Amino acid sequence: MSKPCKIEVTGVSKIFRKNGTNVAALSETNLAVEEGRFASIIGPSGCGKSTLFHIIAGLMTPTAGDVTVDGQSIVGKAGTVGYMLQKDLLLPWRTILDNIILGLEIRGIPRAQAVERALPLMKKYGLGGFETHYPTELSGGMRQRAALLRTLLYDRDILLLDEPFGALDAQTRLSMQNWLLEIWSDFGKTVLFVTHDIDEAVYLSDDIYVFSPRPGHIRAKITVPIGRPRKAEDLTAPRFMEMKHHLLDLLSAGQVQAEEIS
Repeated sequence: MSKPCKIEVTGVSKIFRKNGTNVAALSETNLAVEEGRFASIIGPSGCGKSTLFHIIAGLMTPTAGDVTVDGQSIVGKAGTVGYMLQKDLLLPWRTILDNIILGLEIRGIPRAQAVERALPLMKKYGLGGFETHYPTELSGGMRQRAALLRTLLYDRDILLLDEPFGALDAQTRLSMQNWLLEIWSDFGKTVLFVTHDIDEAVYLSDDIYVFSPRPGHIRAKITVPIGRPRKAEDLTAPRFMEMKHHLLDLLSAGQVQAEEIS
């Protein structure tokens, strides 16, 4: 029996008004993610993936449709989910520790209590000893670790991760993917993850949603038939390659269809 949906997007569309013209970014978008699952969204650039995340995060209201968490609408309600962008957005004048506890401080948690919660996580997840360092003193991968821990400590059941590893080199990226899977396994969060990298989507995900070109909508939902835990050698396994080619075909078909319509 499947779990109840933790987050559900129903009939969401978004139209922007630009230079006197309506521009459709999203069209009748529907998705549902069960509690504790890792779902990725892939699609062409400009298809509305980030717009969808802004709507889920409560930073933007849809033109139509609804977003619910545990059956309750969260449209326009910022702070319901944890949201991490591709850029780490660490504050350069704050130490790594102070950056990580920022969300807790915003929520009104006393600093001493916030530090007490953060330090064990920093030690466990590879940032021990960097508490008093500043962002400019850390590598890109380390800064992303700090940004993700900050998002995690915001303590929401749902994490939105918008291409968090897109700017990293291949070796660092794989290391960060494994690190993220460790955290996801430990904390059991429900994750929505945007990526342009099909390998990354297959490696990380339970489910993959394929977006159409703009105006974006879900063209397909694919469940990844690869067991966990996953290892680097899975990236070259026959089943992995079959999934990758299937997703490439779906993306290509959507692009051809969009070109024919235009």
